[in-house]
Amino acid sequence: MFGKFCVRWRRALRGARREAGMTTAEYAVGTVAACGFATVLYKVVTSGAVSAALESVIGKALGAQF
Repeated sequence: MFGKFCVRWRRALRGARREAGMTTAEYAVGTVAACGFATVLYKVVTSGAVSAALESVIGKALGAQF
């Protein structure tokens, strides 16, 4: 009885280990998506309006009285 349980338990663990990580294709898709998101974020942050707003916020923070 206990032997059958051990065999089933080992098989379940072996199957779980096979599904534990991402495959190379998943890493590639994730990397491409992250690069695309970073590009869009860079374009937004370096645009004129956002850049002026960031400069204003930083200027106010540096000029604050303590």
